[in-house]
Amino acid sequence: MTRLGAVGELESARVARILRDDIVQGRRLPGEKLIERDIAAELDVSRLPVREAIRALVAEGIVLVKPRSWAVVREFTLRDLRDLSEIREAVETLIFVFATERHDEAGIERLRATLEREETAAREDDVDAARTAATQFHQVATELAGNEMIDELIRAFVTRLRWLFGQHDDLLRMAAEHRSIFDAMAARDADAVRRLVRRHLLEGQEAAEHRLRTSPATLAGPAAPLP
Repeated sequence: MTRLGAVGELESARVARILRDDIVQGRRLPGEKLIERDIAAELDVSRLPVREAIRALVAEGIVLVKPRSWAVVREFTLRDLRDLSEIREAVETLIFVFATERHDEAGIERLRATLEREETAAREDDVDAARTAATQFHQVATELAGNEMIDELIRAFVTRLRWLFGQHDDLLRMAAEHRSIFDAMAARDADAVRRLVRRHLLEGQEAAEHRLRTSPATLAGPAAPLP
């Protein structure tokens, strides 16, 4: 039976969280092997919660288990990224428009607080904190949208979204884009939000494609296929 951690967290969930964050933040690279015994030793757990964590990350789409081989961090192609971008644009545009129309005062203040954390971290060049807050900005907007079907859709690919589009390097620019979106949301200007979000997502896609094209995994292997 999987043991509980210090604060009641299942060991397998803790291991999955650590591995997920390592992958999303770029500390474990595409193609990297996830060797159960090594991870178990590193995190001071048995191999069972590591195996369960890897299984969870396979379901989230960021780890692959190759037959008769190790589990590895997934390597995405440009086609994968563009397919996900199409879904992302449709769903996230709806999210921000709904959140603009439906937020209450408490909700918009939560979003403001998240944005301010991102801006502070960006000014201090705290990469992990700024990226985390940027992700939370989108998460809070999803909650403010108040649509359970959208929640289900987002949960299906949220980890892949964080990984492919969350490793931005221009922290100040990202925070400034979020500030523009927030100001339009606070003013309940749905047309402006729709325009700003689409531009924001397009720029995020272009940056993600550039990272994918120039990543060590891509450069070391065959060229990623284009549509």
